[in-house]
Amino acid sequence: MSNIDCQSNRTVALMYDFDKTLSTKDMQEYVFIPQLNMTPEQFWLMSDQMATKNNMDGILCTMFLMVNSAKKGNVDITKNALMAQGSKIKLHKGVKGWFPRITEYGNQLGLNVKHYVISSGLKTIIDGTSIAKYFAKIYASDFIYDQDGLPIWPSMAINYSSKTQFLYRIHKGVEDTNEHYKLNRRTNQADIQVPFSNMIYFGDGFTDVPAMKLTRMNGGYSIGVYQNKSNDYLVQDDRVSFYCPSDYSADTLLDRIVKTILLKISAEAELTTLGWDRLIVKQLP
Repeated sequence: MSNIDCQSNRTVALMYDFDKTLSTKDMQEYVFIPQLNMTPEQFWLMSDQMATKNNMDGILCTMFLMVNSAKKGNVDITKNALMAQGSKIKLHKGVKGWFPRITEYGNQLGLNVKHYVISSGLKTIIDGTSIAKYFAKIYASDFIYDQDGLPIWPSMAINYSSKTQFLYRIHKGVEDTNEHYKLNRRTNQADIQVPFSNMIYFGDGFTDVPAMKLTRMNGGYSIGVYQNKSNDYLVQDDRVSFYCPSDYSADTLLDRIVKTILLKISAEAELTTLGWDRLIVKQLP
C-alpha cells in the first residue's frame, strides 16, 4: 500500500439526497406548485399521468411541466426566481448547523470530510438555499437558460438509477460531469480519491435505493431518515445500515451514528498507516 492509499483513506464523502432528506418536502411544493393554484397531490398526479402516457422519464416530465407553465405565463421560473425559491425551503431540524459541526468533528479525527448533494431536484433551487455553501459539489437536475434567464431545455436530469454514476465520480475523483473517459476507465487503487468504505449516503425513500445498495455493497454506509416511519421497506428490504428520525441536531441518534462511523473510519485509517509503517521497518537493513 502506498502513501497515496493512506492519504485517500482519510477522505470521507457524505452524500445526501435533498427532497425530504434535508428538506421537509419536495422543493417544488414550497413556491412553484402553490403558484399554479394546485395542491402537491394534483401536480404530482398530473406529472405521473403524463409520464405514463408518453413513456417519459418522470424527472424530465416534471421539468417539462415547469417550463410549459412558464411559457403560459402562470409562474416565474427564471434562474433568479428559482434561486429565490431556495430561500423558502424549510429544512429538517438541525440541518443548518450539521455541516460545520460534522466537518469539525472529522477534522479532529484527522479526516477530510466532504459533503455532496445527489438529487433529482433542481440545482438552481438548491443553489439558493442557505446550506449550498457547505457542499463540495451539488449534483442535481438543471436547465439551460437563455439570455433572459428563462429555462429552455434540460441540461441535466437525474433519476433514481442515474444517481449511482455520481457515487463513482466521487469515488474516482472525476467530479466534472462532462468527463466520461476517466470515469469509465479502470482506476488504479492508488488513484482512488474516496474509498467506498469511506462513503455515507443519506436518503429517505424508494428513489434512493440504487445509491444505497451500491454504497453498502462496496463497504460503505447508507442511512435512511424519516419524518414518520412510512418507508419501513428500507429496513425490511435491507437497504440501509441505519434508519432514524430526520433530526440533524447535536446528540441526536443521527448525530451519534455518523460520529461513530467517522470514528471507525479514522481508526481504520490509523491502522492502515501503522501497517504501512511496519512494512517500511521490515525493509530496513
